[in-house]
Amino acid sequence: MKNLYCTLGAALVALVVGVGSAHASVVVGGTRVVLPAQSGEVTVRLTNDSDHPALVEAWIDTGDLNSTPDNASSPFLITPPLFRMDSHKDQSLRIIYTQGAQPLPGDRESLFWLNVLEVPPKPTGQQNAGQNYLQFAIRSRLKLFYRPSNLQGDVMKAPDRLAFKIAGGSEAALEVHNPTPYYVTISKLSLGTDGKTIDGADGMVAPFGELRLSLKGLAQAPAAGTSIAFTTIDDYGAANAHKATVTP
Repeated sequence: MKNLYCTLGAALVALVVGVGSAHASVVVGGTRVVLPAQSGEVTVRLTNDSDHPALVEAWIDTGDLNSTPDNASSPFLITPPLFRMDSHKDQSLRIIYTQGAQPLPGDRESLFWLNVLEVPPKPTGQQNAGQNYLQFAIRSRLKLFYRPSNLQGDVMKAPDRLAFKIAGGSEAALEVHNPTPYYVTISKLSLGTDGKTIDGADGMVAPFGELRLSLKGLAQAPAAGTSIAFTTIDDYGAANAHKATVTP
């Protein structure tokens, strides 16, 4: 039965996104999870907001959108991995770092993904007898950051250290360099003084890594010295505004 639920969730997750009436009854507290190395574990709260119970399965993967509990691999233990949630009840997921076969880097954050699959109960009652119905299993997928102790710099100030450079190539684009040990997620970006958000100019920059942002709608890349306004998402899911300047 466990494999059936996992397969159902993986198969329907894309379909559910396109169905306006489908929504998760089991709500995850927060939009991301940060596990500090000094604590070794973190707790995630779930709430069942519906009037019916649900079967919930949770697992962690390294980035495979089609992962299941059977094939996912990570240096974390999650408990309980499979459980029933009654209506209007809470449940805590405990995520523990087990180190695994090889320790994670100590000089930067590591990124994983927490999956929470909700399978609603089969409809019962005389009104459903002999009726055909379509049932959705809904999977929530959140970023899980493992944060080593004593990383250099302040995570809240990491976005202000991003460097935006003119990217080469035929299309208008910017190259974002992250000199910090923290992941930085850019949710929107605008250029100059008009304040118009550029569609698709978003993404996540890895620690000490680079991200290419395509500037759709622009005929050419912005000139050096052009002002940039961008928004990032912090540990608590809040949006924070920042400013920068295009460098050559």
